[in-house]
Amino acid sequence: MLLNIVALNENGYKISKIAQMNKKKIADLVLQLKTDWSNESVQLINLSNATIKYDEDTFSKILANCIAEMGLTKTMDQVLFPFMKRIGMLWQIGAIDPSHEHFASNLIRDRVIVEIDKIEKPKKKDAKRFLLFLPEAELHETGLLFARYLLKSCGQETLYLGQEIPYADLSKVIESYKPDYAFVVLTSLNLGKDINKIIGKVVDSLNVPLIVAGSLISEFDIIVNDQLKPLKNVCDLVDFLEEI
Repeated sequence: MLLNIVALNENGYKISKIAQMNKKKIADLVLQLKTDWSNESVQLINLSNATIKYDEDTFSKILANCIAEMGLTKTMDQVLFPFMKRIGMLWQIGAIDPSHEHFASNLIRDRVIVEIDKIEKPKKKDAKRFLLFLPEAELHETGLLFARYLLKSCGQETLYLGQEIPYADLSKVIESYKPDYAFVVLTSLNLGKDINKIIGKVVDSLNVPLIVAGSLISEFDIIVNDQLKPLKNVCDLVDFLEEI
């Protein structure tokens, strides 16, 4: 296969260089790029293509290899969170169907659960108790599951309640479980400008400090008080866990 590369010299005259490259060498270079699992830009594109095609095998393979190469924390921070943000925006503007977003989110969710189940680190003697849940109108679990992964990796104790927990139920759970902290993650674009109102409702339903994370925390101005600790990114969460 011949590739004609044409450029201009310093005087503006065309010069040509004939580069000979066989098909196998090109294919090898493309494969090398695709399987560079630590290249977040490449894997972002690969995940997007697999999502559009509903290609579960390819999507799962990319996830597994990225985690094997970088670990779950780095994969979430550099690949999956940017990917999910991109998919969410494409959904909002109608470039993809809601089914695409659900396809990708559920595969990521399942993989994070697998990684949680692998944790063998025992609880710390002075472990703190964390109550993890999503408030009403918030359905995206991936960030909350990842928080549980980090907490368990650090030997902390967690009670995971999942999606859309009614505010009225929180006081009963807290009375029974007696957590040191409550933890919520807010990512739904539908929450929009109501985020401080929602956080306020959660705080009013608690008598323990609230940790709030998620993409919306970095995009909106959060009204902070003594009972509230916002975490804007994965680094903030890791730093917090190292401090307690």
